[in-house]
Amino acid sequence: MTGPDVTVVVAVYNTMPYLTACLDSLVGQTLAPGRLEVVVVDDGSTDGGEAVLDDYAARHPGLFRVVHQPNSGGPAAPTNRGLALARGRYVLFLGADDWLGAEALERLVTAADAWGSDVLVPKQVGVNGRLVPQGIFHANAESVGFTDSALAWALSDTKLFRMDLVRRHGLRRDEELKVFSDQPFTLEACLRAGRVSVLADYDCYFLVLREDLGNVTQRAGVLDRLRGIAALQQVAADLAAPGGELDAIRARSFAWDVPRLLQDDFLLLDDAVQEQVCAEVGRLIERFDARAVYPRLPVAERLRLELAAAVRPEALRDLIRYEAAHGDPPVVVDGRRHYAGYPAFRDARLGLPDELFLLGEEPVRLPPEVPPLNLAQQLWRGAVPAQLRRGLRRYPVWRRLANTVNGGRG
Repeated sequence: MTGPDVTVVVAVYNTMPYLTACLDSLVGQTLAPGRLEVVVVDDGSTDGGEAVLDDYAARHPGLFRVVHQPNSGGPAAPTNRGLALARGRYVLFLGADDWLGAEALERLVTAADAWGSDVLVPKQVGVNGRLVPQGIFHANAESVGFTDSALAWALSDTKLFRMDLVRRHGLRRDEELKVFSDQPFTLEACLRAGRVSVLADYDCYFLVLREDLGNVTQRAGVLDRLRGIAALQQVAADLAAPGGELDAIRARSFAWDVPRLLQDDFLLLDDAVQEQVCAEVGRLIERFDARAVYPRLPVAERLRLELAAAVRPEALRDLIRYEAAHGDPPVVVDGRRHYAGYPAFRDARLGLPDELFLLGEEPVRLPPEVPPLNLAQQLWRGAVPAQLRRGLRRYPVWRRLANTVNGGRG
């Protein structure tokens, strides 16, 4: 007997009353009977959800497989156990707080089969104010990568994975991580996949922000989050192609994940924890060469990272309070360069480089009587440094060449 087309793995821990909407959305899938199995691993729930799971399994035989286990302390262990039990050609991980559109699985399996997708990203929608980056969902895409799409901003495991890919590479979550264990898993799957696709023309997956902010990512501590970010970046360092692919993944963490830990909530931490956070951020910056992607980052985020790397929590607190009181800083114009005029700009006590505050540089404007450089002139000036050009003009043959290329402008 052939197995199901898709296994949905749901790790559950105290998610009532959201759990019922999750389970109802699976019961209501349009995928034909026998093509879907749901493996639910209850990780020691104490809110009555464990009895609800048994009731659904009894009322829908052949659809739900329910496993109960003692609480493991995080979502990685129950997810791994569900994955080990999965029999489908594909697997999709569904948060017990979340739910699926009725046609989601049928559409996903059809698209993955047609496109030969190893990983398929379903259109996702936030509920109750849940923030879901939408950049990757502008259109269906048979094949996307990290350099031509917003894939780096879509690294949760809320996707359809080809089981052969998972088994072949032994993909599983790191059970030492209390939060973000799905992101290194997803990143490795995407980097090893022959094809990553996007299904954007149907609202497949609804991500719910719980009213009590009880989602695991909301209640995780800052140091646990930093460990998860480090694990993600280690996968990138090991597997991503140097250049655009690696930079896109680095920019995601250092433009968003790390700086958001250095905002208002940072002020609520004890002084000792603030120093610990700063030191850990500094290690991440050095370990994964974050400064290489600073040009991609807004000034405020670069500044947070560098103040943390210097272990200057007092200066970081000042920055956070300044932003709360004043918003964007004034622009400081120095010649052709424009800088963000934060109080830390050119503060001798901090010694931060001007480039950290650089907003942009005005282009050189030639006088009207001077014609723009043609291609040959651009190549001459771009390839030969000014000092060398001046030196070469002492020699007649080079002087004639320079005059010919540059119309006498050297």
